[in-house]
Amino acid sequence: MNTDSSARASRRDFLKTTGQLAAASALAGVVIPRVHPAEDNTIHLALIGCGGRGNGAVANAMSAGGLVLGDDGGTKRAAGTGAAGPIQLVAMADLRQDRLDQSYAALRQALGDRIAVPPERRFLGFDAYRKAIDCLRPGDVAMLTTHAAFRAPHLEYAVEKGVHVFMEKDFAADPGGIQRILRAGEAAEKKGLKIAAGLMARHSSARQAMIQRIREGAMGEIQLIRAYRMDPGYFMPPFSKKENELLWQLSPGHPYQFLWSSGGIFIELMIHQIDECFWIKDAWPVSAHGVGGRFAGSTDASQNLDSYGIEYTFADGTKAQVTGRYIPKCHNDFSTFVHGTRCAGKFSGDIHAPTSWICKDQRIEAGNIAWRAEKETVNPWQAEWDVLLSAIRNDRPHNESRRAALSNLGAIMGRAAVHTGKMITWEEAMASKFQFCSNVDALTASSPAPVQANAEGRYPAPVPGAWTEI
Repeated sequence: MNTDSSARASRRDFLKTTGQLAAASALAGVVIPRVHPAEDNTIHLALIGCGGRGNGAVANAMSAGGLVLGDDGGTKRAAGTGAAGPIQLVAMADLRQDRLDQSYAALRQALGDRIAVPPERRFLGFDAYRKAIDCLRPGDVAMLTTHAAFRAPHLEYAVEKGVHVFMEKDFAADPGGIQRILRAGEAAEKKGLKIAAGLMARHSSARQAMIQRIREGAMGEIQLIRAYRMDPGYFMPPFSKKENELLWQLSPGHPYQFLWSSGGIFIELMIHQIDECFWIKDAWPVSAHGVGGRFAGSTDASQNLDSYGIEYTFADGTKAQVTGRYIPKCHNDFSTFVHGTRCAGKFSGDIHAPTSWICKDQRIEAGNIAWRAEKETVNPWQAEWDVLLSAIRNDRPHNESRRAALSNLGAIMGRAAVHTGKMITWEEAMASKFQFCSNVDALTASSPAPVQANAEGRYPAPVPGAWTEI
């Protein structure tokens, strides 16, 4: 990413690399309400998945209703959210000891005694999520931030134990996982549990303001949405066969390279903007088709393609065009644009920037703006936590699981259209029970990897016309 883009990064980017303890010091000056463990209103957190997103989410949870980090690096008061109150991290779980240790050290340095996780509550292994969630009480929050393949079983267990949930995107790697998320979300609804999902753009005040303008007819009828995420790429070397293949695939160095674990690079990066497309249209697509591939001479050993172009069609015949491309030394873009019968506009920008504005006509140019959203006072990563904790403390309904799962399914539908070379309908996607890894719940460190490298250490990439994933 370019320098201008990184300057607008969210708070969780300060903790993106847990081994860099200096990064955590960026939060040290943020004033957060003191925790009093003996109080009945203390909300306990369990972090399952100790990567940068998980650490950043912990910081956002601790800041809810207090002082938050603004886009300009300063702090601002999050007034009137109803989310304020004592919060404490009491358990952590991960597959890797080094990641767990680095995460704990970074969080402890940044947040002090709000991180109350003694060694006996730092759990390791594929079943560590159960032990961490077992440390919680009703009313507490399980934070699910592992690879997408594990989101469904972790959510199911949290709901079974009667605790609230924050779950990061992606929510599932395949349609079978989505079906499990939907069922778990319905069970949570019956129990009155709150579920927040990490599609934080829905909590952007700038985007919410533009959605309101769209609903009021300011742009006329929406005819076309264009979403782009194009950057230098994420290439993986061949597997050397000198270590545990399953753990290697799940290591921090390979977060997006395997379809079974993360859903692949396209969904990992584009799910936010695909969700924006569905939000703008206030509808799910009826079909998708697309094209994609790898550039000549690519040495990437992962399962990803480096180019994805998908056309979604809605019931009224209008379209959303979604483009993902991950190739070095090419034009980059990270934006969502909207075209109505009256005029066009920009919905979001680089690194999810809240550059939401409506133009005078179809020319989307900075000098042609007719309306611009007010500057956000709380970033969306913080706002999603403010909403969740306010719902918990005030016992208000809050369950984003269905909407998030269906947006994820729409992304899977588009990915499948490219990978299979076929037109995929919403009905097909909703009915599908396809899974890349049918035994994900039973995996252990000694399990064979769900996808195996060939003799050259390379993994099977989708071949349109011969590939199945829906």
